[in-house]
Amino acid sequence: MVYRYESDEDAFEEYPEPGSDLSVLGAGPPPPAGPSPSRFPTPSLPRANQLSLPSSSPPPPPPPPPTRAEAPPATPRGHVYSSASPIEPSARRGGGRLWQVLIGGAAVLVLLALCGLGAAALLDNRDQQPQATPTFQPNAAPTSAAAQRLTLDSRDTDQAPLTAKELFPGKELKLNDGQPSYQVLKTQSSASCAVAATGEVADLLVRLGCNQIVRATLRTPDGDHLVTTGLFNLTDKVSAERARDRIRPLLDERQGRFRGLTAGEGDGTDVLASAPARVGWQVRGHYLAYALVVQKDGAAIKAGDAKVGEILFDMIELHLSRGVLQQRADGGSAGQPTAAPTGSSGTQGGSIDDELPGN
Repeated sequence: MVYRYESDEDAFEEYPEPGSDLSVLGAGPPPPAGPSPSRFPTPSLPRANQLSLPSSSPPPPPPPPPTRAEAPPATPRGHVYSSASPIEPSARRGGGRLWQVLIGGAAVLVLLALCGLGAAALLDNRDQQPQATPTFQPNAAPTSAAAQRLTLDSRDTDQAPLTAKELFPGKELKLNDGQPSYQVLKTQSSASCAVAATGEVADLLVRLGCNQIVRATLRTPDGDHLVTTGLFNLTDKVSAERARDRIRPLLDERQGRFRGLTAGEGDGTDVLASAPARVGWQVRGHYLAYALVVQKDGAAIKAGDAKVGEILFDMIELHLSRGVLQQRADGGSAGQPTAAPTGSSGTQGGSIDDELPGN
C-alpha cells in the first residue's frame, strides 16, 4: 500500500499496490465516471435504526495522523439535520383514514338533517291544507280537463246535430215555475235553411254554411199571440256573427224576411204568413237563435210593445240560449258552456224589426 501525503491540502489518498488483497477483492465498484470527488473526506455519521453488517473484505489500515491539527469536519452540503423524529408511513396512513371517517360522518349528518327538514315541511303542508272528501252530485256538470276544452263555437267541437225533441220535447213549454206554459203547436227540422227565410236573408244563411234549421210554432199562455222560434246551425261563431250583423239592413231594405211556420188549416196560425211581425235574433256559439211574433188577430204590433218584448226574451234568451244551448254545453254534445249570447244592443234578446210582414 502506498500513501501519498499532501501537506498543503491537509488530506491524503491511498493507492493499493498490485498484488495486495485490496487489489484482488476490492472494496467496492470502481468510482463512477465524471468529475473527481472532493479530496476532503466526508465524515461518516451514524444513522439511526441502521444495522451494521460485517464486510467480507478486510478493513483498510487507518491513515497516519496529519502533520497539523485538522479542522473539524464540515457539514455536507444538501444535508439538513433536524431534531424532530421521523414520521412513519403507517402513522400518515392512519391520519388520512381518520380524516376520511370524519368527513364522511359529517356528510351523513347533513343528509339526515335535510331529510328531516323535508319530511317536516310535507307534514306541515298536509296539516295546513286538508283535502275534503268529494261529494257526489247527480246534476253537477262535468269538470274534467277534456270537457273544459269543448265549446259551442264551432261544429268541429259540437258535432251532434240538433233535433226537434231536444228543442221542444213536449206539447207544452214551461219556462218558470209558477207561470203558465206555452203551447207547442208544430215542430220542424230541416237540412235546408231556406225554408225558414226568404230572399237575401235565405241566401246569406246558405252562403255562411247553415246546414240545419229546427223550429216550432207556439201559442202564448194568454192566447193573444203566436210565435215561431228556432235555431239556425251555422259553421262557426264567426259565420253566425256575420249573419247577425247583415240581417238587420236586409230587413230594413225589405230584401228578405224570416218565415213563420203555420201549423195547419183551421187552427188560426195562418196569420204567421201574412200579418205584420216583430222579429228578434241573437248569436251563441255557432248558432243563430230567432223568434217571430204576431198577434192572433193579425193586427199590427205597436213599437215598444212590452208584451211582445217579453215573448221574444222568453223564446230567444230563456228557452233557446239559457235552456237548450246551455244544457248542450253543460252535459250534452259540446260539454262546456260558451260565452254569453250576443245580440244587437238596446233590445231584450236581439234586434226587433218593426212590423215586418210574414210570408
